[in-house]
Amino acid sequence: MENRIRHWRRARGLSQQALGHMVGLGKPTISKLERGELRLRDVTIAKLVDALGVPAGELLGDYASGASGPQARRGPGGARAHEPNHEPSREPNREPNRGTKTHFGFRAVGVEEKARLVRDVFSAVAPRYDLMNDLMSGGVHRLWKADLIDCLKPRPGMCIVDVAGGTGDVAFRILDRAGGAASGTRVVVCDANPAMIERGRDRAADRGVFAGIDWLCGDAENLPLADACVDAYTIAFGIRNFGRIDRALAEARRVLKPGGRFVCLEFSQIVVPGLARLYDAYSFKLLPALGALVAGNQAAYQYLVESIRRFPDQERFAEMIAAAALGNVRYRNLSGGIAALHSAWRI
Repeated sequence: MENRIRHWRRARGLSQQALGHMVGLGKPTISKLERGELRLRDVTIAKLVDALGVPAGELLGDYASGASGPQARRGPGGARAHEPNHEPSREPNREPNRGTKTHFGFRAVGVEEKARLVRDVFSAVAPRYDLMNDLMSGGVHRLWKADLIDCLKPRPGMCIVDVAGGTGDVAFRILDRAGGAASGTRVVVCDANPAMIERGRDRAADRGVFAGIDWLCGDAENLPLADACVDAYTIAFGIRNFGRIDRALAEARRVLKPGGRFVCLEFSQIVVPGLARLYDAYSFKLLPALGALVAGNQAAYQYLVESIRRFPDQERFAEMIAAAALGNVRYRNLSGGIAALHSAWRI
């Protein structure tokens, strides 16, 4: 029977192995499903619909007619996953922001539960957060952050909020590029995790940075900042951890002054043929093992890998930014799409 599983898997930037992890099937089974050699059970249809963010009829083709009625369009627990008339490209990729449900890695959880689980992960990794970034990126995150600063072009006297930036890595770079605290530049680091803020303050003290950076514990979906109060909003490797990305983007626009800049660095979807398979092998097999060995926390690193696969691809995230009424949205792939740098303006 004809189906479009392979088409939509590739459109989402997923390897067969990554999709298999998401739906609880092995790579050989995914391969057979794509070739139409296996009959799909309703529960498998629901998992594929949820993982790929595509209505069952669009995804399955002839398969859908063989499924047992409306269950083919229902998500886990019988909840409707997608209405058949929805345009697939308008749905955020595998990242539900509406209602009270979201994802923690490959698990469906409540929004409030995700906030608690993410806090637990980053409380656990805070002492070795920089090591975590090295493991996640092979050390290349330093070059990516330099690209973020080049994109931002901080100037003396600017006021910038760096969200989810608890350890201060981006804030230190912004302040240095703008000419230091004496330049009148002010960076507000806002992070929901007290352990990350404490880590950042310790690093600032070690560097002798006692002015120019303010440390604020706050929620990205409800920033404790006034309307139109900052010249730029930056976030690096944080937005995929939010339960309601759309709310965080709306908050970014709210706090930006007219003409203010939005810059987001985040892990993304591979765009170089052949690289996805190698990156999946590293991510799903080697990285959690390294997390257990080096940081003593395999579960945290497993979540971080899964959260990357759940995050919208480059085009869909750009659509979400535009939907938050930010203008001139652009993005640039870094290292073949392992990460991407999105930027926009409040116009």
